[in-house]
Amino acid sequence: MDIQRSVLIVALAVVSYFLVLAWNEDYGQAQLPPAASNAQPLNSLPTDVPSTATASNDDVPVVASSTETPVETSKASTALITVNTDTLQLAINPVGGDVVHLNLPQYPRSLKNKDVPFTLFDNGQERVYEAQSGLIGVNGPDASSVSRPLYSASASEYRLADGEDKLVVDLKFSADGVNYTKRFSFVRGSYQVDVEYLIDNQSDSAWNGNLFAQIKRDNSADPSSSTATGMATFLGAALWTPDEPYSKLSMSDMDKNNLRVDVQGGWVAWLQHYFVTAWVPSAEGQHIVQSRKDSKGNYIIGFTGQTLSVAPGSHETVALKLYAGPKIQSTLEALSPGLELTVDYGFLWWLAQPIFWLLEHIHSLLGNWGWSIIVLTILIKLAFFPLSAASYRSMAKMRTLAPKMQSLREQYGDDRQKMSQAMMEMYKKEKINPLGGCLPILVQMPVFLALYWVLLESVEMRQAPWMFWIHDLAVMDPYFVLPIIMGASMFIQQTLNPTPPDPMQAKVMKMLPIIFTFFFLWFPAGLVLYWVVNNVLSIAQQWYITRQIEAAAANKA
Repeated sequence: MDIQRSVLIVALAVVSYFLVLAWNEDYGQAQLPPAASNAQPLNSLPTDVPSTATASNDDVPVVASSTETPVETSKASTALITVNTDTLQLAINPVGGDVVHLNLPQYPRSLKNKDVPFTLFDNGQERVYEAQSGLIGVNGPDASSVSRPLYSASASEYRLADGEDKLVVDLKFSADGVNYTKRFSFVRGSYQVDVEYLIDNQSDSAWNGNLFAQIKRDNSADPSSSTATGMATFLGAALWTPDEPYSKLSMSDMDKNNLRVDVQGGWVAWLQHYFVTAWVPSAEGQHIVQSRKDSKGNYIIGFTGQTLSVAPGSHETVALKLYAGPKIQSTLEALSPGLELTVDYGFLWWLAQPIFWLLEHIHSLLGNWGWSIIVLTILIKLAFFPLSAASYRSMAKMRTLAPKMQSLREQYGDDRQKMSQAMMEMYKKEKINPLGGCLPILVQMPVFLALYWVLLESVEMRQAPWMFWIHDLAVMDPYFVLPIIMGASMFIQQTLNPTPPDPMQAKVMKMLPIIFTFFFLWFPAGLVLYWVVNNVLSIAQQWYITRQIEAAAANKA
């Protein structure tokens, strides 16, 4: 009968395993948008500007002295201007000179589509996500509510050639005796784009205008999010203020109120999982940071600079920076103070930052994030070794008291009050802390949560392989092998622990390995790897200490 029951349990476990695999294949994994498998390269994007591009200008900020005079149009082409570097593939709309499409060729969309780059900006094929900038105010060409300036370029396609480190793309426009050049500068290996406005005033009167830059996005889901644990990463805007170097502004916040704050320098950004887009103005200039929604429901976060005046016959230049790429902390910190905080580790950032720093240095030696996590786990275990050892000694002593515990149960029967008093006296006599066994878990939980956010937020972990079937440590184990090993290791640990005196508590403890196994099924593989290694080390440490205590107790007897 015992053999039949064992066979049935094993068969049920196997069937359950394959059922979970099938469910995950159909429902558990984040699905790419329908166009992901057949995404087009930039040179085959539609070249006609969407009809909404020139029909309305309500997404451009308005200053009190803005003119409503329609911008003079030229016969320049309305075809998108494509730019290709080693890190960026983007398309610029000549109407306004906005960046309306951007791919990241060094970051594949998915492991199944390694030849398809991840799309950050999009001009409406899958979502609306653009980086806009221009000149508004009294004489600004973008101030009209009817249309925006139509820039011309010397070519329709630009490419950073082999052996070149810099690429400059000039867009030109002239109106009312003023010549404008919107210049984009790209550097090899960089996700930063330098944007400059060169204003050459050849008219008979002074030119006055304001620089603006903003990020526009619809409310579509985050295409880079791959979590299935319910703890989704932040999708929304962020900004820098003198009082708060990193302030988040969710879409629900923008639904309620429009933000308006005066800031010197700073930055505005849009955040999603692993990637960030940011406009960084001059650090010395004063700017008005605003959020709002346009008539189509798109969310906008941006800034407007102070009025710039250009005398007749003279010229001026105003510059800013656009970053569109991965959340690499060192790069973001060098670009602008506080921008590195967009790698948001939550309330445990003070613990997550040193963990990431240590993990990054280990990776620089090993070159593999999976083995780096294992070495990090060993170092953390060594750091907490004395504390864990004290706890395991307490539990080992409690195991040696099991016969006395059974004797107390037989002596007091159902009288729980006397039973508890007798147990406390025995613990006191033997110098045992009954709560000592909880200490390792309590110590590990902050580290566990901090490492969770490190693995979840760090773009370095995205699509990072370990070995065998683990091709991406930032997502779940596709075959649930690591969670099952983790559950088995928890069960082995329980066999080393003393049996709780309360029968109900004992049953709950026996269920914990099963509960945690299902809980960890959809956790990032890197996090489960940490927990597995930690459990294995804990088992070895606890077994050794328990053996020592029991041997000492046997010698006394």
